[in-house]
Order: sequence, then C-alpha cells, then structure tokens
Amino acid sequence: MRTKMKQSIKRKITGSRTAIKKIKGVGKIVKHIHRTKLLHISKLKFGRFRPKIKMELERGNFIIKTIENARELEQVLKLRFEVFYQELLDRTAIIAKDIDEFDFICDHLVIFDREKQKYAGTYRLNLSSFSKRFYSAQEFNITDILNLPGIKLELGRACVDREYRTGVIISLLWRGLVEYIKLSGTKYLFGCSSVKTMDKKEVALLYLYLMKYFKAPDGFMVEPAKNFRIPSFAGYVRQLKLDEQSTSIAKSLIPPLLHFYLKAGAVVCGEPALDKSFKCVDFFTVLDMNNLKKSIEKKYDV
Repeated sequence: MRTKMKQSIKRKITGSRTAIKKIKGVGKIVKHIHRTKLLHISKLKFGRFRPKIKMELERGNFIIKTIENARELEQVLKLRFEVFYQELLDRTAIIAKDIDEFDFICDHLVIFDREKQKYAGTYRLNLSSFSKRFYSAQEFNITDILNLPGIKLELGRACVDREYRTGVIISLLWRGLVEYIKLSGTKYLFGCSSVKTMDKKEVALLYLYLMKYFKAPDGFMVEPAKNFRIPSFAGYVRQLKLDEQSTSIAKSLIPPLLHFYLKAGAVVCGEPALDKSFKCVDFFTVLDMNNLKKSIEKKYDV
C-alpha cells in the first residue's frame, strides 16, 4: 500500500514538473511569436521610416545626427539588443534587435564613429509635437505631466557601445540632444531613468535619498501603474533612515546617466516602477528647461 502511494505521489510530482516545463516553454514560444510578429509588421514600416526632425553635427571623428532611413534604424536596434539583452541580461535571440512599437514614431539620435564606421551610442526621442503615445505611460500614470503647457520630449533607450563608455560619448549625446531641443522648442524633458537593481532595500534607500535632495514639486509627482508597483515598498522605506553611511551607499547606486540628469537640474517624481523584463527599477524624472543648471547651459550653449 505504502509503495503504491509513494509511486502515485512520485507520478504527480513528475507530472507537475513536466507541466511547469511545458508552461515555461509555451511562454518562450509566445514571446518569440510576439517578437516575430512585431518584426514582420515592422518590415512594412521600415521602408517608410523618416526622421521627424533632421539634424547633423560634426565633432572630430564623430557625427551626431538623427537617423534618416531603415538601414540606420536597423543598426540602432542591433546596438540596443547587444547592450540591453546580450550584455546586461546575457540573452540571445533569433531576432537580434531590440524593437517595440515606439521605434517608428520616434526620432533616434546617434553618435557615429566615421573612422571605425560604427555606431557608438544612441538615444530614442519621442516628441509631443508628433506623438500622443509614450513608453513611460506603460509604467507610470503621467497624465499630469502630459498636461503641462509646452512641448514635451521623452528620452529613452539610451545606450552606449561597450568600446565607447567614456564621458566623451555621453557628452556628445547631450550635445546632439541640446540641438534637438532647440530645433523642436522643447520645454520639458522626461523619461524613465533605470537603476540596475531589484534589491528592495537598495531601492528604498535610493528612493529616500532622491526624495530628500531631488524631489519634484507636488504637481509633477506620478505613481507607478498597478502592474509595475514594488510589493510592500512603503514598508521597506519605513525601515530605513538616511545617515552618513546610508547616504554614501545610496549615492553609489546612482548610474552615470541619472547622475547627469540630476546634475543638469532634473527632479525625481516619486516611487520607482519595477521593470521585471530588464531586471531593474525605473525612476520617473523630469527636467524643466527653465531650471537647467547654468554650468550645463554654458557647457552645451543652451
């Protein structure tokens, strides 16, 4: 009797494991089908891709520009895939492109190395003059931000090739961004600033620090969408306090791009969103161009 019961239990456990594996396998297939379908639909749009605002600057061996055609867009999507998927997530895919539905309604700022004939970095630019759909709106309720007077520019998908990760490329991206801001008449910059951690205590500590020194005015505060909220986040925040040591830890968690935004005068608009797909958290940040720091104005001739 005991032997039969053990065999029955064993069969159920084995069956459950098999079922879980099948479910996971189906999930991977669905994701692949989604990406394949998106790429198939996108092929119809690739040939029609044109920049909303065309610009080009030269700095030494580098060209700073908005991309102009399908061939350049494909190179940008490949660069993003290499950085976001292969390097940061250690993933491979049949379709080696980081692509979503926003890529065809946005401009793409790039730094092109003429000597090596390759793209060193890129920024995705979504301007309210041409679009009413924004990536950030998937993670946050940004209705109040979009209702602000003036033209808004969403920054996203910023990445730099591993070979070029120096202050030079970030500086060149900002040089191009400033030119784009001038041409578009942008008043507000906004977007998701990613921090590569999912540790709740680290995130809560960083949140405390950012809210103490870089908190947005009340009219600019946003909340994460339901599916992107960090479970029990308020409880983690209540357990922590800022002292000399914890402040030092919090500052060390700030990635270079977010640090640059804060230095430029950006504010953080509340609790972060949890992005499970990229294993990070996103802080929603806004920069009113009227509040741009004088040092940045002088450096980039804003």
